[in-house]
Amino acid sequence: MKIKQKHLIDSIFSALQYISYYHSPDFIRAMVEAYEKESNVGAKNAIGQILINSKMCAFGKRPLCQDTGIVNIFLEVGMDVQWDAELSVDEMINEGVRKAYTHPDNPLRASVVSDPIFSRVNTKDNTPAVIHTKMVKGDKLDVIVAAKGCGSENKAKFTVLNPDDNLTDWILKTVPTMGAGWCPPGILGIGVGGTPEKAMLMAKASLMDPIDINEVRAKDNPSEIEKLRLDLFEKVNNLGIGAQGLGGLTTVLDVKIQDYPTHAASQPVAIIPNCAATRHVHFTLDGSGVAQLPPVDFDLYPDLEMDYSKYIKVNLNTLTREQMQDWDIGDTLLLSGTIITGRDAAHKRLNDMVESGEGLPEGVNFDNKFIYYVGPVDAVGNEVIGPAGPTTATRMDKFTDMMLENTGIFGMIGKAERGPKAAESIKKHQASYLIAVGGAAYLISKSIKKSKVLAFEEMGMEAIYEFEVKDMPVAVAVDTQGNNIHKIFSQIPVTEIK
Repeated sequence: MKIKQKHLIDSIFSALQYISYYHSPDFIRAMVEAYEKESNVGAKNAIGQILINSKMCAFGKRPLCQDTGIVNIFLEVGMDVQWDAELSVDEMINEGVRKAYTHPDNPLRASVVSDPIFSRVNTKDNTPAVIHTKMVKGDKLDVIVAAKGCGSENKAKFTVLNPDDNLTDWILKTVPTMGAGWCPPGILGIGVGGTPEKAMLMAKASLMDPIDINEVRAKDNPSEIEKLRLDLFEKVNNLGIGAQGLGGLTTVLDVKIQDYPTHAASQPVAIIPNCAATRHVHFTLDGSGVAQLPPVDFDLYPDLEMDYSKYIKVNLNTLTREQMQDWDIGDTLLLSGTIITGRDAAHKRLNDMVESGEGLPEGVNFDNKFIYYVGPVDAVGNEVIGPAGPTTATRMDKFTDMMLENTGIFGMIGKAERGPKAAESIKKHQASYLIAVGGAAYLISKSIKKSKVLAFEEMGMEAIYEFEVKDMPVAVAVDTQGNNIHKIFSQIPVTEIK
């Protein structure tokens, strides 16, 4: 039978919609296990929010994370496959991506920009996908569809070790430099051998395999690679990074390794993590129709609810700097009032406007407010806003002093650690840095009661919004004295953790 153009397009569309709101069963099981054994209060709270968010997304069919990712496709094309198509395979895939990301019932955030060196103009439909194709025997098309957010993609690491260098030592030295912006707990993918680009591809491909570390642990005769996985799993978790970088028992849910023969003088090594919004699905087309995706077992989701009893309620509209001085790192807060949003591109434009003497955009008033680092998904139906979780705050470190000096803000809300210079600026200005849970975007969006664009509307998700929030859950990560909850990263130079 021939594989029809429509069947591939519709299968890619369905797969991308599916993974935007369904975690895989292996991930849910691993997260429940991590939650049940966690003793660190902050980390347990973060894992709990991720699991609650996952269940909400599954039932609501809305994205797990506001960063709905850049699409990665792994194809194994049977050499006997025949096509009933006018478009090329890449064109069919990109049409499926376009259809998925612009679907009116569940629009996904378009994050891909063309002309990456210069204009960086958003393509508006998240195309093109990154496609890897392998020719194999047979008459079927095997497809893995993944959507990788850049919180995790930006933490990819690569090196070429000498043949006698210790791989484990390098990994244990490198993982802390990745910071917490990749939203642990997640999966660590490692590729060893081949050439540099082969090692990176193996690391990425390894993340598409199911979480099976418990099954490996139960084996009587594990392979050498499996022994290495078990050793790294234990040692990485013993680093104490934990959920969202807050410490605790679980940093990784699994460690995956792929290897390939390499040159005698070389040992290329790549690390790529998968975040708490790990999104991928595998299907096969044989010409009989559109792919059938796995049924969802809703009984897998734990019966958890947010416990607000230990949160401190904060009225942002009456908050003073004196009141902020009572906050300690680790304190959990429920924010109500007005916040302003802004992320990378907005900060760059604000910086240019301040430096030129132009001042802030008309209608934008940061005085005594917090800025939330977020690029939300578009709203649907009666939503105020779509999923609106935090982006990695470290990328805004270079703008922190400028914002605190020139805008009158009380502080910032994001995810992951701040570098030493940003923390020092926060201390200098008696400001605060608060973290929301990366991987809880839909849950967070429910605390946003009003939303309007204030400036830079043409930048889409990079625009500046004003949000009215009620009981938005956050934790104090850097207090007014400069104390930093992400202690494990606080001495890492910012150039290493970007």
